[in-house]
Formats: sequence, C-alpha cells, structure tokens
Amino acid sequence: MKTKLLALVAWIVAATATAQPRQTISLCGEWQFSHDKETWQTVSVPHDWAICGPFDKKWDLQRVAIEQNGETEATEKSGRSGALPWIGEGHYKRTFSIPSGFQGHAELLFDGAMAEPTVYVNGQKAGYWAYGYNTFRVDATPFVKPGENLLEVDLLNVEESSRWYPGAGIYRPVTLILTPQQARIDDWGITTITQLNAEKTKNGKEVTKLTVEVPLIDVGEGLPVTMELIAPYGKERIWCCPAPQRRGSGKAIGTFMIPDAMLWTPETPYLYTLNINLCDGKSAPNVFDDFGKLIDRKTLKVGLRTVKVSKDGGFQLNGVTRKLKGVCLHHDLGPLGAAVNKAALIRQIKTMKAMGCDAIRTAHNMPSQMQMDICDSLGMMVMAESFDMWVYAKCKNGYARFFREWADRDVTNLVKANRRHPSIVMWSIGNEIPEQGMAGGRQMAAHLQDLCHQLDPTRPVTQGCDRPDNAVSTGFLPTMDVPGLNYRLHRYQDTYDHLWHGFLLGSETTSTVSSRGVYKFPVKIDDNSRYSSWSKNYDPQAIKNADGQCSGYDVEDCSWSNLPDDDWRWQEDYDWVIGEFVWTGYDYLGEPTPYDEYWPSRSSYFGICDLAGLPKDRYYLYRSHWNKDEHTIHLLPHWTWPDRKGEVTPVYCYTDYDEAELFVNGKSQGRIKKVKEEKGKWNPDDRLDRYRLRWNDVKYEPGEVKVVVYDANGNVAGEQVMRTAGKPAKLKADVWTQSGEAPTGASRAAMQAALRADGEDLAFVTVSLTDKSGTLIPQSSDQLRFSVSGAGHFRAVCNGDATSLEPFTQPTMKLFNGQLVVVVQAAKQKGSLTLTITDDERGLKQKVTIPVK
Repeated sequence: MKTKLLALVAWIVAATATAQPRQTISLCGEWQFSHDKETWQTVSVPHDWAICGPFDKKWDLQRVAIEQNGETEATEKSGRSGALPWIGEGHYKRTFSIPSGFQGHAELLFDGAMAEPTVYVNGQKAGYWAYGYNTFRVDATPFVKPGENLLEVDLLNVEESSRWYPGAGIYRPVTLILTPQQARIDDWGITTITQLNAEKTKNGKEVTKLTVEVPLIDVGEGLPVTMELIAPYGKERIWCCPAPQRRGSGKAIGTFMIPDAMLWTPETPYLYTLNINLCDGKSAPNVFDDFGKLIDRKTLKVGLRTVKVSKDGGFQLNGVTRKLKGVCLHHDLGPLGAAVNKAALIRQIKTMKAMGCDAIRTAHNMPSQMQMDICDSLGMMVMAESFDMWVYAKCKNGYARFFREWADRDVTNLVKANRRHPSIVMWSIGNEIPEQGMAGGRQMAAHLQDLCHQLDPTRPVTQGCDRPDNAVSTGFLPTMDVPGLNYRLHRYQDTYDHLWHGFLLGSETTSTVSSRGVYKFPVKIDDNSRYSSWSKNYDPQAIKNADGQCSGYDVEDCSWSNLPDDDWRWQEDYDWVIGEFVWTGYDYLGEPTPYDEYWPSRSSYFGICDLAGLPKDRYYLYRSHWNKDEHTIHLLPHWTWPDRKGEVTPVYCYTDYDEAELFVNGKSQGRIKKVKEEKGKWNPDDRLDRYRLRWNDVKYEPGEVKVVVYDANGNVAGEQVMRTAGKPAKLKADVWTQSGEAPTGASRAAMQAALRADGEDLAFVTVSLTDKSGTLIPQSSDQLRFSVSGAGHFRAVCNGDATSLEPFTQPTMKLFNGQLVVVVQAAKQKGSLTLTITDDERGLKQKVTIPVK
C-alpha cells in the first residue's frame, strides 16, 4: 500500500507539471459599452455605468410608503435608490478566442450583472438570468467556434425595482472556462464535510476526517479520480488518495484522515489546498499505470471547520461556543459603486476585523465570489443572504416579479456556487419578508429551507423577521433552524418563550445613525421621527430647517430601532441571545433614513464607517466592546469650537477600561466608572453608562482635553489627549494598500504601501487638513483637486458627506469635516504612481508617491 501511495504522489507531481487540462480565462478588462447600440465607449469590467452620475433627484424618484418603517402614507423619497442614473438599458460586447481544434466544453461564468442579463454568443442567445445579484453559468459549447468569438450582454434596469442603490452593468467578473473534453469535473457540485475527532492516533492525537464528494459530468464508469490535500502555508504535509466512483452515481468520493488538523476560525483562517484530478485510465505514463492521462483538474481552497447551533451550546464553531459579532454590508463600495474590486473588499474586511467584528451578513443579496474568497482567507464568518422579498412586493418592480419562477433556481445557484467557502456559516432565505404574517408563508419558508438542506446539510438556515408576534403565530419563525429577529428588543423575551429553539439571533440590530465629525447640541437621545411626515411627531419646520446630518455622539436612532448599548445588554445578560449583525458596517448609497424625505440626502447614515470608509466615532464604541486583543481609548467630540466658549459641551470616552478621569487644561472634570447592572435589571437613566464614560457637564474652553484610564486595580493604564486646532497649515496624506500602509512623509525605503502592477489594484489615500502640529481642522470644507502621474490613474474620491452632489469620478471635491479619501488605480506596467493634492484656497500642496510593483 505504501508503495502504491508513493507512486500516486509521483504521478500527481508528473501530471501537474505536464498537463493543462482546464483553462480559466478572465474576461474582465476592456469591453465596449453602449446605452443604445449606436455609440460605444471602452470600459473596464467590472463596471458600474451609473456611478459617474450626475446625482439628481429625478432618477428613480419614488413616492411610496415604506411599510417596514411603519409608514402608512406615501411620501416623496428622492434619494431612496441613490439618486444616480442606474435605470435603463445597457449593452456590452467583446471578443474571446477558442483554440484551434477545440472539441471540449466551453462555459461562461457571470458572477453578477445588473440586471436581467441576456447573453449572446456569435449572435445567438446562449443564456438569461433574471436576478442581477446572482452568479450564473452559461453553456457556450453549442455556440463557440475555433478562433475569434463575439460575446454580447444586454441588461435592463427598471424604475422602482430596488430599495437602495443596486448599481448597473456587468459589475462582477466574467470568466471563460474551457475543458478539453466533454468529460469533466462539476466544480459547483463539489462538497466537503469535516468531522472533528473522528479517531485518535496511537500516540493520542486527534484525527479530523475530511470527506470530499465530486460529481462528474459525461464520464463513463470507472474513470479514475485522484485527490491531493496540501497543508496551509505550503507546509510539507501532503495527503493523497484515490477517489473511486460510487457505482451508478456519477460521483467520486475521497476521504482524508488528518492528525492535528489546522482548523479554520476567524482568528486562525487556515486554508488547505485540494487538487482533484480526473484521468482517462489509458495511455498511462510509466509512473502509475492505473490512472493514465489527466483529463481535468480542479484546485480549490478548503477550510476544516464545523458549525452547530443548539439550545445547550448556542452558536458553536468547531465545538466552541461564541457570540456572533457581526455587521450587515450592502454590496456597493461607496465611490466605486457596485463594481467589485479586490483591494476595496480587503480594506472593508480588514477594517471590520480591526474593530473586533468576526462576521458579516450580505444584506440583502447574494455575495460575490471575490468577497467570499477574501472572507475565507482573512477569517470573516458570513451569513449569505438571498432575497429582500418573495411574492409580496416591497417595491413595485422588485424581485417579486420573478420569485415564483426563479426562487428555487436562485437558491440553488447561491448554495452550489458558495458552499465550498468555510467562511459561510449560515444561509439566509429572506429579509423582513411580509409573508411572515400571512397564510402560506410558513410553507414557503419551509420549502426554501429544505432546498438549502438538500444542497448543503452542513449549515443552518435563517432569515430576519421584523414582526415576531405574527411570525410566531403563523409558524413562520418556529420553522427556521435559526430564528432571526430584526430589532424588536422589547419582544425578545416573549418570542424566546414561545419558540422551541432555546436561542435567538439578532439578525439585524441597532440602526443607529450618525455623520462623521458632526456633533449637535444639546446632546439628547433622539429617534428622529420629527423628520418623517407619517409620524405623529412630524414637524414640518424641522425638515425645512434640517441640515441632512446626524450627531456623532451616537445618540440618534430611528423610531423602529435602538442604540448599540441596548443590544449589548441583551447579549451580555442572556446566553440565549447568540449574537448580532449590526445595521450597518459601512454607509451605502441610497436609503438615507432619517432624511429620506430631504433633498439632497442620497446615501445612508447607518454605517459604523462612512461612505468613504473612514471610521465614525461609533467605530471605537464597537471596538471598545468587541476587540479583546487591543485596548481602545477614544475621545469625542473634537475640541475646536470657537463659538462655544463657556457652553456645555459633553465629552465621551469610548474605552474597554471601566474607569477614567477627564482633564480640561489640567483641571479635573471628575473620575468616573461605568455603571454595573444586575442581569436584566436595567435602569433607563443608566442606558448609556454601562458601556460609555460620559462627562455631561463639561464647559468648552480652548486648549487641551486629556483622559486618563485606570485598570481593574486602580492603576493608570493609558491616556489620550486632544487639542484645539490652530490655523490650517498642511495637508496630511495616509496611504492604504493591500500590502501595507504609510503615513505622510514616509521615505521610499520605509514605505510599506505598494500597488500591484495588474491594472486593477487600488490605493486609498486619506487626506486631512491640519494645523502645523498635525491637529485636524475639524470643520473645514476646502475644495481640493487631484492629479495622478506615472504608473496609474485617478479612480474616485469620496468625502463621506451624505448630502454632497459632487461626482465621485471627477478629480476634485470638498473636504467634509476636514477629511476625504482619494482612490488611485495601478497601471499594468511597473514603476511608481504620484498623486498630487492641491488646496488652491490656501496655497497648499501634497505629493504622495506609491511604488507599483
């Protein structure tokens, strides 16, 4: 047996070195685009045709009542879907080549195209998919020919088909997959099952069992399949096994027994490499006569991990109970629009992980494969969501048009395309579905959940319900593997008492609203209902006088939502609350609550980070509660208030320490501690004092504010200082890239930040206006302009202001509260890229040079 396995290893090495059975060809890059098929322009896919603007309230101007917000009367919602020109037709075309003599299988893989894509190959209709968020495959074999082939894609976006900005165009990658014969591996059919502690070795080591099932297409009985598993980070640990076909099933089964397995978790995102080889069993090389010539090979990353949710253990990853610390993410990438980009996604996930977040919910749609690959490699758990509506429409032309015909196909594609990702820990079949309170809703939920189970028995299924009483009484919520509640904290206990599960998930929580760097006085908790004409608290004068901004003190929410502190009380005091997904990790285009009746508001305020990706103060509140590896000390608001001398200006400190003392110009404002509460016995007056330190009576005077924090023993553990800003003196530029970060003034030798010369990589440059000491000028709104030379070009700019109508794709923009972010893109040639930032008003200029390698 040992000799046979050694021969198998040798055969795999030889086959890998000589054969190229499968070609995966990216069809990203240059395409031709047109709205009318008469005038064409060259664009780069992934592409969002609407993100260039202009912003205008006329685009998809909706007059509706948003039932999810409790509205009963229709009102004008000018920025609901982003106020960008995403409606209409779009047409794309390009050519691709097929090798001479090709007689195999050709497949086109679209990761997403908005919306209703119809695909033509050489003038013949080859495929169609209704849902713009889903990945789908097109069998192009009957339509291709050797040599040059024409690929065309027609798209259609209709008005009132989305509750937020959906984007427009081929906004995710397109791939051509060629296999030399019709016999091939069905890569969407591959499944893996991990079993921990399957057995023990003689010396007592725990052994993990990995079972791999591989469907084969157009393969006769007996064609051999081999598998090879390589340990993470290229360590010299390789397991090989023949994978015999199960007779009559068209599937090959492989089993690996792995001692001391390196398990996938958010903290240790270990990924094994799995190679699957399909052979012809003849024309055998001398190495190993049983296998023969390689026909097809599929390589994928595999994470070894298990998921379980139960009354006794709550949510468990690899048998270890943990509470989900999650955020919801919309699919747009701020100034890039819906066009997916690897660097932008990495920046998002790394920023969330640094906050202590360990999970995301892809709200409310199917994720991109690129995003899931990144979550696998960086260690971010995922609730992969599917739909925002079923049959009952939330907006006039939404997915309800397609649900009955397409829902099963969409769920099938979601699960098949994504079940290989260890980061995905549960599926979600819906968000705030109106059928939760209707006859027949339970049966629909059960059907979709059963379909998920058939395709993937290893993960639980959930959905977010916002009407728990109705959802319980109809049997809708009891049907789910994981009962998810959106908000409704006041119904948590009663809902828990009426369910059999023994646990609840906060599938969508909080919806606190804030604007970066904006602080409103006097400081008070506010649900913003005065801005909504449907509310009993509506004040027409309030909306008339509104500025379209929310306070950064993190005391504002909505009439149907709450503050972060409220969710944490439930999660800390009750084991049966298994975690949360905060709405949202980042601001997103569209849905500008509470200003959805105010123009020019056109993007959300819910984000922990703003639309440019800059952290709001709330980021540090979550970091202080979630990040147990690093300490947090963060003061707010800024301390430059020339018109507030002598006025009460409360100071908050977000920190993981329980005690601190505040000083203003050396004078103590008091040493205080966070409030301790008994389980479930919550004093409304202490609502903000369990997780925050607040000095509510501080009177502003220019100078220095310092906080000193103390550990549990009363010893000084750290401090933070903020100062009143002087006159504007310089522009500060901080660079973020995939490879690292670099502050203003970093030498070329010291700069870790670099771009890849692939024509796609991005650098995000945070620009700040400061005084000569580096203190931010916190209310500055200077107009800046940008130019790029060398190996790259300007891509976009964003300042995080939800009311700004300046286009993202023009190289000029105003600072918003002293900051903005410029995005530059690498060329395909190596060299360096230089970004020049100019403030003409003040005669300031800053240059940033980034290596392109």
